[in-house]
Amino acid sequence: MSKIGFDVLAWSAGLSDDLFSIMDRLKEIGYDGVEFFVGSPEVSDYRKIGKHAKDIGLDVTAVTVLSPEENLIDSSPNVRAKGFERLKWSIDRCHDLGAEVLCGPFHSAFATFAQHAPQEQEYDWSAEILHRVGDYAQQTNLILTLEALNRFECYLCNTMSQLKYLLEKVNHPNVKGMFDTHHANIEEKSLGNAIETIAPYLEHVHISENDRGTPGEGHIPWEESFSALAKVGYDGWYTIEGFTRNDIDFANSINVWREFAQPWDMAEKGFKFIEEMIQKHSL
Repeated sequence: MSKIGFDVLAWSAGLSDDLFSIMDRLKEIGYDGVEFFVGSPEVSDYRKIGKHAKDIGLDVTAVTVLSPEENLIDSSPNVRAKGFERLKWSIDRCHDLGAEVLCGPFHSAFATFAQHAPQEQEYDWSAEILHRVGDYAQQTNLILTLEALNRFECYLCNTMSQLKYLLEKVNHPNVKGMFDTHHANIEEKSLGNAIETIAPYLEHVHISENDRGTPGEGHIPWEESFSALAKVGYDGWYTIEGFTRNDIDFANSINVWREFAQPWDMAEKGFKFIEEMIQKHSL
């Protein structure tokens, strides 16, 4: 059954009691769930946030990234080992949140590049650790959904073809893939074909406009995208991921230098837009 979620990164990358009222209002709008960034070091924060979500009837998904010091494709075994431990920690925090999905580009470090195209050895290094991480996630029934990013934020996986190639190497039932309309709009020649490519592994979808603003107000080919999702029988999350400068440190870290839309504008209009598209395409 399709579910609609909203990523609170539009307000904050941190976790605090300030998110309670935001979660309450998202529930009132009609959202099925909320997505949080796994990065805050305080374990108790995850438990408090997870409890509030459960109390008000919101399901939870999560997103995370790896730093250069935790890169799964680094030539140093010590760096790759740190990445493995960091992902285990992130899975534990997902358990505290009560999350059912952990998504993100954690096949490699965020915005960390090499002076060459992706190497076979790098795919192998990533796949080996991700398979082990999948075993760890399987203990709590958490699904890990890897994300392909645009060329300016990642080089290992930019397209669904590359992501599928990596997932075939990982070969684990708890390690799947996701589709993000923003990144696909930059890298794919056809969003519909890209969705069909990743379909065997597709477990999560980020709804994100070309400018990261309110879904439906930009030039993402939404009809093509939702039509393809219906064609492949996708019935998972449709989670809005839009960015603002509300959290200055986070905004600076991802090169968000201007306001694309206000968070509640994204949340209210975006929910109606996705709901209409789901109904139109019988998802």
